[in-house]
Amino acid sequence: MYQQHRRRITMHLLVPSLTLPQLSAVPDMDVSPFVALLLVALLSLLLFATRRKGSPSSRDGWRRRLPPSPPGLPLLGHLPLLGSLPHRNLRSMAASYGPVMLLRLGRVPTVVASSAAAAQEVMKARDLAFASRPRVRMAERLLYGRDNMAFAPYGESWRQARRVCVLHLLSQRRVHSFRHAREQEAAAMVGRVRRAAGGAGAVNLNAILISYTNGVISRAVFGDDGSYGLDGGEGEKLANLFADFEELLGTVTVGEFVPWLAWVDTLMGLDAKVTRTAEEMGALLDRVITEHRQRRRGNRRQEGDDHRDFVDVLLDVNEAEEEAGGVKFDNVAIKSNILVLFAAATDTTYTTLVWAMAELVNHPHEMRRVQDEIRAAVAGSGHDDDVVTEDHLDKLRYLRRVIKETLRLHAPLPLLLPHETMEDTELLGYHVPARTRVIVNAWAIARDLATWERADEFVPERFADDDDDDVKTDYLLGQDFRFVPFGAGRRGCPGVGFAAPAMELALASLLYHFDWALPAGGASKVEMEELNGLSVRLKAILHLVAKPWYPQ
Repeated sequence: MYQQHRRRITMHLLVPSLTLPQLSAVPDMDVSPFVALLLVALLSLLLFATRRKGSPSSRDGWRRRLPPSPPGLPLLGHLPLLGSLPHRNLRSMAASYGPVMLLRLGRVPTVVASSAAAAQEVMKARDLAFASRPRVRMAERLLYGRDNMAFAPYGESWRQARRVCVLHLLSQRRVHSFRHAREQEAAAMVGRVRRAAGGAGAVNLNAILISYTNGVISRAVFGDDGSYGLDGGEGEKLANLFADFEELLGTVTVGEFVPWLAWVDTLMGLDAKVTRTAEEMGALLDRVITEHRQRRRGNRRQEGDDHRDFVDVLLDVNEAEEEAGGVKFDNVAIKSNILVLFAAATDTTYTTLVWAMAELVNHPHEMRRVQDEIRAAVAGSGHDDDVVTEDHLDKLRYLRRVIKETLRLHAPLPLLLPHETMEDTELLGYHVPARTRVIVNAWAIARDLATWERADEFVPERFADDDDDDVKTDYLLGQDFRFVPFGAGRRGCPGVGFAAPAMELALASLLYHFDWALPAGGASKVEMEELNGLSVRLKAILHLVAKPWYPQ
């Protein structure tokens, strides 16, 4: 499950963006010589194609001042400059070409915003002009070609999907209704750590946190009975299926940017894997929906029932619209939005928790401070149970600072999801034509030396002033454009309110019950190298020694 990633011809989604680890890859093939030969042939035989008549800079709509652009290659444009970690390479380019750049990613004109001022203009001042999404072939194939709240272009279908999800699935009341599931999954996680710590060697914290995040979201989506949870009889098969789905969702086909190279995707087996994964996932969700419908007959749930899972809620919406004479939110829409929710909630939570634990292990003083805060809160709560509950979270201010600082340094979606302009507009005085893809480099913005002191260091105390705002999850609101790990405006991620208590409870539970350290005789620090996938996560598996702690 945690095998080393194989080499492959795929490119990251340039917006990675929505929460599980990339657990497998496209079929094996050492393709580097093939790619090199292909590029040499292209550069030698097609160089004349770079000077076509009527270049974009001279066409109508492009005559105004365009953003600066680095030199690119024929046909491929700037794609080769992105490298394996696009957010880092884009920041390096922005240092030379400014906070607004124009790139050609194959055939796709793309503007990159790398400053807080540019982000504010994209997601607030000119939010409507930048509010659409480009069509992403991989998302359309895996999500049934239907509009959903994450990838849909701006329009009525997207508004309906977002309204349903925000009002019916991700409201504060609905999030609170899953408190019991989160606390049970946190207790189960602690139990798994205790069992693993009792044996020889260190605890594989990646595996522990994957099980926790899968458990939380699968219970929210499918229900508490565990019939479809990843710990059931088909647990390993389902885990691999969801891992394949999320890996593919974070991958773009070569043909998306360079259409005449689409045959490479078929040659590498990517198309076949997408087809197989989509069919298996569709069959699973069809079974889930059918069994939910059967269970509901004769046992009609009431609208005010806070114990409904996401499938039940979406079926309620579907049936209500049928009774009103329309079928807008049908089974396909239900499946599409469920998959988006599953991917987003799992990957965001898992990735952030792994980074947070890695940073705390590397900063023992900060770890001890947050542990003292958690243990004091539990001891002072007056409860006999030696366990962290969500009642304690309001008191854990330093814990929230740790999570904020983790998200600043390691935004799970460093390039967010891509925007697309719906009309000709401007960005910091530069002309941006309609139907241009726009990338906000949230990672670069959060490490901008001009706005952050000690920008590359882990300093949770920098968020101390936020405690005065009396907003527990203010880092989710997208009001400070120096710090937008989940975007903002119309296309900001609506699911972060669901992820926040899951992250806080899990981290508090791990730090309350255990003292953590690196294995003796090994490295003195966790190597913080990144791995690009659906999200950008810690490259190494986090193996830590967990020493159980008990109150005196």
